Amino acid sequence: FLQVLNEKKLQEVDSLWKEFETPEKANKIVKLKHFEKFQDTTEALAASTALVEGKLSKNLKKILKKIVAKDAHEQLAVADAKLGGVIKEKLNLSCIHSPMVTELMRGIRSQIEGLITGLPSREMAAMCLGLAHSLSRYKLKFSPDKVDTMIIQAISLLDDLDKELNNYIMRCREWYGWHFPELGKIITDNLTYCKCVRKVGDRSNFASSDVSDILPEEIEEDVKAAAEISMGTEVSEEDINNIIHLCDQVIEISEYRTQLYDYLKNRMMAIAPNLTVMVGELVGARLIAHAGSLLNLAKHPASTVQLLGAEKALFRALKTKRDTPKFGLIYHASLVGQSNTKNKGKISRMLAAKTALTIRYDALGENTSAEMGAENRLKVETRLRLLEERGIRRISGTGKALAKTDKYQNKSEVKVFDPSGDSTLPVVSKKRKIQEVDEPDTEVAVKAKKFKAEMKGGTAVEDGEPVKKKKKKKDKEKQAEEEEVLSEELPTSPIIEVR
Repeated sequence: FLQVLNEKKLQEVDSLWKEFETPEKANKIVKLKHFEKFQDTTEALAASTALVEGKLSKNLKKILKKIVAKDAHEQLAVADAKLGGVIKEKLNLSCIHSPMVTELMRGIRSQIEGLITGLPSREMAAMCLGLAHSLSRYKLKFSPDKVDTMIIQAISLLDDLDKELNNYIMRCREWYGWHFPELGKIITDNLTYCKCVRKVGDRSNFASSDVSDILPEEIEEDVKAAAEISMGTEVSEEDINNIIHLCDQVIEISEYRTQLYDYLKNRMMAIAPNLTVMVGELVGARLIAHAGSLLNLAKHPASTVQLLGAEKALFRALKTKRDTPKFGLIYHASLVGQSNTKNKGKISRMLAAKTALTIRYDALGENTSAEMGAENRLKVETRLRLLEERGIRRISGTGKALAKTDKYQNKSEVKVFDPSGDSTLPVVSKKRKIQEVDEPDTEVAVKAKKFKAEMKGGTAVEDGEPVKKKKKKKDKEKQAEEEEVLSEELPTSPIIEVR
């Protein structure tokens, strides 16, 4: 414990490091008040672990009680705010934690050898190194993240077993197919195929062998019938023995894979029950393995969870300025698989958002129930059902409303035929009317000339618009008579309008 001598210099936080440049300057700021040595490394490790976790150790509690009895009115500067809260609660001692305290602690650590006399630097370095190794070993031994490591290793081993099983089964089918090629088409299940080959061996033994415990009766009859007329080549007994050994390996690996899957399922339900309910054991374990741990996965936003496993496609799309991927590892979840191609992007986005919530609940929450995951899965399933039924809510500026259609009503009306629309020819009276209008003499001569020119060209003026007339013999005779009449009446009638 060190006592501060000059509190005024502590107010200048930015320049406080200058007061600890040398041991002499440091002794003017703080002074050693109480020093107690650890008995052994075990005691030092226990005290350090308690400080790291923000807890109050027994030795520290005894020392603080002595200090409280002497200097209860003074404040205690602590580097950890959580530890300060515990001290204040249990011992009722005033504690402070601020940036000034952080700088002060940094200066004390830099000049610890000058402030505490009687400790050689070599022994000090050896003690610090030994305590650091012990603390690291303790953290690794009792780390809660080790369970994440078990999940990561289990899912990686499961993937490796699947690859090896596929290679072994393919080799077994191809190898025994030279001897009995028809068996591969009759028996499609890989494990059943290997069990059947291991029990019977040579195809000539199928007629006398009983494989009813492996195959149904119908398939057994087909196999025996195909064995009698098989076109496969004859192989030696040594070849059959090697094929049987390969079948033994396939069966053993398949049984171990089943056992490993059960182990992974139990681990996932214990560590991340809500994540398991949302996306399943395999997808959840792959997400944890890809992120490194459950805590690292909880730090990712929903958009990152959605694209985990598709980083290469994402950066390729950004580089080529094309559409970015919509899903990564989450594509293998059952909810995304249930939706059609059009709605996979929407479902994966919503599933990633709900999955991010369940991951944080599993990683940081204290409750171990899977109720939250079940509720969120129900919401995603409801949304999927709405999208499949095309009952999508329309979101617009007027608010949320379901798209509605007008109700059909059959309206029967009896319409009466209107004969007035039959004829499209305008009704024009045969007789022409002449009206006299008083106008100045200057306009009469001009309009008379225009009228004569239009009459000669075969047009008549009707309401200011020229109307073409059909040239017939009778019309020509009437036109000649009218011109004579008009030429006589021009001096007396200023304007002549023909209709």
